Amino acid sequence: MGIRLGKWRVWMGAVALAAAMAVMTACGDTGNGSQIGAENGKIRIVTTIAQIAEPLSVIGGDKVSVQSLMGPGVDPHLYNATQGDIGKLENSDMIFYSGLHLEANMVRVFDEMGKKKPTLGIGETLSKDRLLKDEEGNTDPHIWFDIELWKQSLGAATEKLKEHAAEHADYFEANKVNYFAELDALKAESVKKLGEIPKEKRVLITAHDAFGYFGRMQGLEVIGLQGLSTEDEVGLTDIEDTVKLLTDHKVPAVFVESSINPASIQAVIEGAKKKGLDVKQGGELFSDAMGAAGSKEGTYTGMYRHNVETIYKALSGKGE
Repeated sequence: MGIRLGKWRVWMGAVALAAAMAVMTACGDTGNGSQIGAENGKIRIVTTIAQIAEPLSVIGGDKVSVQSLMGPGVDPHLYNATQGDIGKLENSDMIFYSGLHLEANMVRVFDEMGKKKPTLGIGETLSKDRLLKDEEGNTDPHIWFDIELWKQSLGAATEKLKEHAAEHADYFEANKVNYFAELDALKAESVKKLGEIPKEKRVLITAHDAFGYFGRMQGLEVIGLQGLSTEDEVGLTDIEDTVKLLTDHKVPAVFVESSINPASIQAVIEGAKKKGLDVKQGGELFSDAMGAAGSKEGTYTGMYRHNVETIYKALSGKGE
């Protein structure tokens, strides 16, 4: 399954984006746009997804003020920048986005902003031989599920931050080293825990194909009913093939995602039931979006740990 973008939706998004940028250009910065980094001296950073924003707030510490455009439950594949977003981007000092076609409808705005200020697609800095592709050759953008790849991507963002504020370079580097030690511990913990799932049950079935990197790192077979983009369609054959896989392997659970309509997963559960297999809805996973700010799942490590615990309990048979 590959990326089949809805041309009408993309075209309309481009029109809306062009209009918003035209308004900002005509009006200039009137001081009425959304401001971040109210405290003097803080570097104002805007990101697209919270998976970038939260770690950068840790690495940047009290030298930065970070805001993400996309909150809990927001699907970055379908997201179109609003006039308010353009204002936030205009008023920022630096912009970081994931790239690799994740924020497909915002490519033009990143190109324009990159002419004015430091703007980086952190996924674009990775070596192509470490990136996954689907059968049609489209790159999988969900790189934050491979902790090593995400460290490399955040490392590139840190270098950009150090270039922008060289006087704080040692501070940023020290924070990065400490944070990466936490990520190393998270990786070891998650590999150990998921390694306890019986081999025949190590099949992760979700609404769309967001967990390829996670599966590669954790040794799980991953099936996404939609392709890499949530604009991909789910066909009857996709559901029937998935039901067959469930019944062949006696997989006990399938999973919904916080930013995806659960209808396709429910169809799989009902299809398996007709075949005599009682498949549970294993819980909600965070894929393209994290949890609410201030919650455990609103941090990268908390979101990742939540997914590991949810998958472990549902597939291992050792859940509460």
